[in-house]
Amino acid sequence: MSPALHGAKSLVVVIVGLSWSTLSRVGFGVFVAMVIVLALGATVLAVVSWYYTGYQVVGRELRIHEGLLWRRTRAIPLERLQAVEVVRPLLAQLTGLAELRLEVVGGGKTEAPLAYLSVAEAAALRQRLLALAGRPAAVAPGRPAAAQGTQPAQTQVATAGGETDAPSGRPLHTVSNRDLLVSQLLTPQAFLLPFGVAFVAVQFLSEGSWSFIAVASTITAMAGILLQPIRRVLDDWQFQLARDDDRLRIRNGLLETRVQTVPLHRVQTVGVIWPLLWRMKGWLRMRLEVAGYAAGEPDGRNRPDRLLPVGDQPTGETILAEVLPGVTLASLPLSPPPSRARWVNPLSNGVIGAGLAEQVFAVRSGLLTRQLTMVPYARFQSVRVVQGPLQRLLRLATVHVDTAGGAGAAAVDRDLADAWALAAELTARGHAARNTT
Repeated sequence: MSPALHGAKSLVVVIVGLSWSTLSRVGFGVFVAMVIVLALGATVLAVVSWYYTGYQVVGRELRIHEGLLWRRTRAIPLERLQAVEVVRPLLAQLTGLAELRLEVVGGGKTEAPLAYLSVAEAAALRQRLLALAGRPAAVAPGRPAAAQGTQPAQTQVATAGGETDAPSGRPLHTVSNRDLLVSQLLTPQAFLLPFGVAFVAVQFLSEGSWSFIAVASTITAMAGILLQPIRRVLDDWQFQLARDDDRLRIRNGLLETRVQTVPLHRVQTVGVIWPLLWRMKGWLRMRLEVAGYAAGEPDGRNRPDRLLPVGDQPTGETILAEVLPGVTLASLPLSPPPSRARWVNPLSNGVIGAGLAEQVFAVRSGLLTRQLTMVPYARFQSVRVVQGPLQRLLRLATVHVDTAGGAGAAAVDRDLADAWALAAELTARGHAARNTT
């Protein structure tokens, strides 16, 4: 089925690439013949690609072989493996298949070399790779895993089917699909859409008729406005969070289901967001930054940054206690910048805050969308003190904390002396936390 699924993807690309103008020039019959020929060619290439693609585990390496004219072998050291995710796009769900995506330390993007496998085989191979990556004892050198196109893996087949239905471990929270839909209606895009439709209707009635270009551009603009909330609903549908020893298990997705594993010791920051329209319902959103996950994905969809798509404050506190034990949102000691910082941030100066809790460094920002970022001291990579031209005039500075997972956190517009003292304290706490852990 793998060549058929890859061929179906190619067929969509072919039809889009030929475009409407080609159909008008060559006629419907020739157009259909072109599509069939190109689709068959793509399917043949997919069959050849599948036939010459395989994988094996040799010692503590996962080796992936592919290519006909240009043979390529990728060797992935298992000690550099961060996560192995079972992903099921829509076509794979319809045919009972899945793919494995690998996260490797230092990788520029998420690896997706094994597409497609049966669900049982994908789950069994995932468990085997994670087990090998987590312990020094290796399999006998040269002993291969089940290769693509050969016999399936024989371990854990009985329980593998549940791997994509619900995350294993102790259940923590399941997001209501109704709350998810309502949350995306309480976004600027959905709120302003009626005004955009009314404007288009008035323009159409005043003009009498529109050209094809005007109609197409208007529809494209509206689709672009709605794309983000629709994508969030599809990605976070049936979001389930569970705890399995020292790992979080996340299951989400409608058209593409994903089962992700987040090691808690690789969590770099925890962020809490309160969108403006959500505050009247007391809702918030929580996200993670995880070390070792590729930052090169253009849309960020493969990053395991979702901790809670939507929920109330008590739910957020419960989940936060699982990720950062002992940390509570209500007890964070956040102090504002000095009053003269209003010249730099006249509107949001009253919202900005930073503070040192026992386990984390916390900063708050945002005027319309409130954001709180918490960084455990043991996750510090560097501490920087930065001054801009206006900050130098006002004797202010910003203290940045960098992490291995992304943006880190920044205490903006602190008094210059306080900024240097804060940087020294953060450095000392970072060293002490790393030595303790």
